[in-house]
Amino acid sequence: MTDPQRVAIVTGGAGKLGSAIAARLLEDGVAVVVADVNADAAAATVAGFRARFAAPSHSVTADLGSVDSIESLAREVGERFGRLDIVVNNAAVNRRSTLSELTPEAWDVMSDVNLRAPAILVSRVLGFFKAQNGGSVVNIASRNWVSGGPVAYTTMKAGIVGMTRSFATELAKYNVTANAVAPSFIESDFTSYDRDDEQMRRLMEQYQAITPLPRMAEPRDVANAVAFLASPAASFITGEVLHVCGGAQLAPLPRTPLAVEHPERR
Repeated sequence: MTDPQRVAIVTGGAGKLGSAIAARLLEDGVAVVVADVNADAAAATVAGFRARFAAPSHSVTADLGSVDSIESLAREVGERFGRLDIVVNNAAVNRRSTLSELTPEAWDVMSDVNLRAPAILVSRVLGFFKAQNGGSVVNIASRNWVSGGPVAYTTMKAGIVGMTRSFATELAKYNVTANAVAPSFIESDFTSYDRDDEQMRRLMEQYQAITPLPRMAEPRDVANAVAFLASPAASFITGEVLHVCGGAQLAPLPRTPLAVEHPERR
């Protein structure tokens, strides 16, 4: 008797990082639900996957800032696949600002997506994990949680680490693992929003200067880490934070005026 095909949700799945994670899971034969606020981007991402991978993929328009939308996502996955094995909480919002410029509105928008959404999504799919007596949650954090950075985003990524550890202790009785992957700076629409080419070049030089390994992180590096933590090979690993930083987690954050810019979302 063959094992049933595993099913994963990847939030923010149409972005550069999310799509790399989804593709890597598809390589492992996992069916993937690409959940993204951008319906057209999600559909285009899945169309590309279907031309490349035998494992099924499906797009769902999901606004992670809305509890109703999160609950609809969980229902649609259940109706389509009847099971769920992996949740990758990748979607994020970053409204970069200094502490003096921080607004309650920006904080609330970021908190809804970056902190509330992962907790609500896992709570709403818990029934699948219980029924299957197994599963895995992988949360995307950031190296900023150890180095400091823009206060709202960094606080929420540190919160993701605490959430991961809480998931690990509470979900263990259902044979569910929960881990976090904390990437370093990755060149993407998420990090380049409202930055020109020269600003990005300077920022990447600053990050390369604090990275012991002689290159920058790529989405594939993060995707490989997620795929491992979501796999049976990691079934006795839980509550961990895996830094995918080339050693940059050992250094302070580069200090730059480029940290103060405009809203972005992945």
